[in-house]
Amino acid sequence: MIQQPVLLPYTDPAFVADPFPVYRQLREDGPVRRAVIAGGLEAWLVTRYEDGLAALSDPRLSSDVADATDPRLFERLPATDRGSVLRSMLRTDPPDHTRLRRLVSRAFTARSVAEMRPRIQQIADRLLDEIAPTGHADLVGSFALPLPVTVISELLGVPMTDRGDFQRWTDDLVLQGAAPPDPARTDEAWRHMHGCLTGLIGAKRARPGSDLLSALVTARDEERRLDEDELIAMAFLLLAAGYITTVNLIGSGIAALLTHPDQLRRLREDPVLLPGAIEEFLRFDGPVNPGIARFAREDVTIAGVDIPRGATVLVASAIADRDPDHFPEPDRLDISRQDNAHLAFGHGIHYCLGAPLARLEGRIAIGAVLRRLPDLALAVPPGDLRWRPGGLRGPERLPVTFRAGAPA
Repeated sequence: MIQQPVLLPYTDPAFVADPFPVYRQLREDGPVRRAVIAGGLEAWLVTRYEDGLAALSDPRLSSDVADATDPRLFERLPATDRGSVLRSMLRTDPPDHTRLRRLVSRAFTARSVAEMRPRIQQIADRLLDEIAPTGHADLVGSFALPLPVTVISELLGVPMTDRGDFQRWTDDLVLQGAAPPDPARTDEAWRHMHGCLTGLIGAKRARPGSDLLSALVTARDEERRLDEDELIAMAFLLLAAGYITTVNLIGSGIAALLTHPDQLRRLREDPVLLPGAIEEFLRFDGPVNPGIARFAREDVTIAGVDIPRGATVLVASAIADRDPDHFPEPDRLDISRQDNAHLAFGHGIHYCLGAPLARLEGRIAIGAVLRRLPDLALAVPPGDLRWRPGGLRGPERLPVTFRAGAPA
């Protein structure tokens, strides 16, 4: 019997603010549920942890959108240059994925990321120097957003004068929310993005530096390890993925603490808990929502449910990471939770390359906020916070108050 799709209510503010009661019901109804998700896309949601873990390593499930049959997927891509956008390692499978990932993996090793700690701390402190004397702030717009934008821009070698434009075009391409995409807006944003990336790559060719984008240009021109479309797609992927989910991690993590004062108090009293707290924020209310897309290369059966070739399979990490069969008391925020192997960064060969950097930025950012902003509290009732409505989850703004003090 063919399942009828469940419509996820992305137009309902209550669902956007707290989708987890609906997600819990979906998981209880069955391990794989056919659903209409953000933008009207239809997908098969894998809702339980063990099934999701297996699906993310299943070679029958592809990352390549070319294996999908839903034409609405392509409406989210610029009509004029879809081929270029799809040449990134996010949307390729081996052997191309392996080749492309190897080009940049060294920049995101634990050792390389650890060397960035002093600079990330410096950026966080500079931003808080501006915030601390005021007694109030939007911690997304004034802190959680500019911190990772600055970090990834410096890593790639993006000039300061271009960063605002890159961020705005990326938002237009990636953060269109739950509504069906606006093709004109998408095409316009990609036209600007492609032109600016092309110009930046040309500048790196003329005067290479020690940044990651210069290294990729060398890999393109001297070593022939990727072509021009792959170079542009890689630059865009690193730029976009390098900040969007980290903004949500920082914003959601602080929001979780402010709405769970017992956990905030524990973390203030024992900062050693911070690394584990970051993992719990990722599990409890992660930055990707509801999960990670794959496309069936062939007819597949997952948890006894038959899924046709070409279907979109969404490994619903936001649902699976609250599976009570894997996480005791999953709806309770517990910053000291042990064995917290969540799926927020994925699993298998596509496990998020930037996970070490995101974790470090999250630890530095949230730790600095707790040290520098005493008596931190939400400036609005929790129910008045506005959350991103689909695909990626985090507060759009995070208005807070605190005891004003002099810059450190």
